[in-house]
Amino acid sequence: MTEEVWTIQRILLWTRDYLTKAGSPSARLDAELLLAEVMKLRRLDLLLRFDQPLQKDELARFKRLIQRRAKHEPVAYILGRKEFYGLDLLVNPNVLVPRPETESLVDEALAFLGKPEAPAGDVLDLCTGSGAIALAVADAVKKKAMERQVVATDLSPEAHAVAQGNGERLGLPVQWLLGNLFAPIADRKFAVVVSNPPYVLSARIPELDADVRDFEPHLALDGGPDGFDVLGLLAAQAADHLVPGGLLAVELGSRAQGAVMTQALEKAGMPGGRVLPVMGGPTCLVLARRP
Repeated sequence: MTEEVWTIQRILLWTRDYLTKAGSPSARLDAELLLAEVMKLRRLDLLLRFDQPLQKDELARFKRLIQRRAKHEPVAYILGRKEFYGLDLLVNPNVLVPRPETESLVDEALAFLGKPEAPAGDVLDLCTGSGAIALAVADAVKKKAMERQVVATDLSPEAHAVAQGNGERLGLPVQWLLGNLFAPIADRKFAVVVSNPPYVLSARIPELDADVRDFEPHLALDGGPDGFDVLGLLAAQAADHLVPGGLLAVELGSRAQGAVMTQALEKAGMPGGRVLPVMGGPTCLVLARRP
C-alpha cells in the first residue's frame, strides 16, 4: 500500500483550513511560521520548495505544534520568540507578545530624540515586559551614537528576567530595574518616558480573544475597574520624572481612553497632550511634554 505523501504545499493548505476552522485570524501565516520552524527553513524557502515531501518526524513535530495553535496558544509562545522593530526577542507566557502597533511608540520616541530641540537626558521604559520597547530604542541609540542611556522597569520578576535575558543576548546596554513604575528610579529625571502599561478594564478581560485571555499575563493587561489603576499613577507622576521639555509617550486601548489620559495629564501639570491613532490596530498613543 502506497504511503500518503504530504508535500509542503499540501500540508500548508490543509493546515490553513484546519486553523481557520479553529478560529485563527492568521491561519496561513501561522502554518508557514510553524512549518518553517519544524523544517529549519525561512518562510520564503517554503514557497520555493512546495513539492518537497515532509519526513515522518517532521510531520509528527508539526502536528504537535498545530495542536497547540488550534487551542489558541500564541505562535510567539510556541516558537519562543517574536520579532519587534527588527530585533529577535525571546518571549514566554510571563510577558506580553510584542505587537506591531507598539512599534509606533518607538517611532515617536526616536523621532523626538532626533529633533534639535530635544533636551539632554536618558530614556525610561515603564512596564517593559519582554524589553521590546527599551531594546528597540537602545538599538537605535547605539547605531546613531547618541549619548543617552536607556532604563527599563517592570513589577514582575519573571518579566524582568525575560527582558534582562533579551538585553544580554542582543548585546544592548539597558539598565533593567525591578519595581513598580517610577519607584526603582527614585527622583531621577529623563528626556523621554515611554510605556505600554496595563489598560484593559477588568470586566473586559473575559471578552478578549482566547489567544490573549487564556495565555498572556493578566498582570500586564488588567488596568483595574476603569482601566486607570496604572495609567492614573503614570499621569500623576510623569512630570516629576521628566526634564523640562521632556516627552511622555504612552500606548492606550482607545482614543476615548486617550482623551481621559490627556485630561489627567493636564491636571498633573502637563497640558497640551495629543491623542494619535495607531495604524493597523485599535490602540492609540498619547504624547505630552513637560512645560
